[in-house]
Amino acid sequence: MRLSELSGKEIVDIKKAERLGILGQTDLEINEQSGQINALIIPTVKWFGFKRQGNEIRVPWSHIQKIGMDMIIVDIAEYELSE
Repeated sequence: MRLSELSGKEIVDIKKAERLGILGQTDLEINEQSGQINALIIPTVKWFGFKRQGNEIRVPWSHIQKIGMDMIIVDIAEYELSE
């Protein structure tokens, strides 16, 4: 799957049934040697399009359950918050 095919998909947490963000408004953690995606990094707070300094949600690639036409379903027990 190409990165362009992932862009614009909504990221949804299956356990909380809540929208986490949209891919394209998130960062990717990429392994520089293999080029594989390690994790999605999603900002937790945005005000008027500006990212507030603070926490973000790190969703490891292994926690992605399904990539559909419109959504990416993730299953994570506890978010890994970064500062």
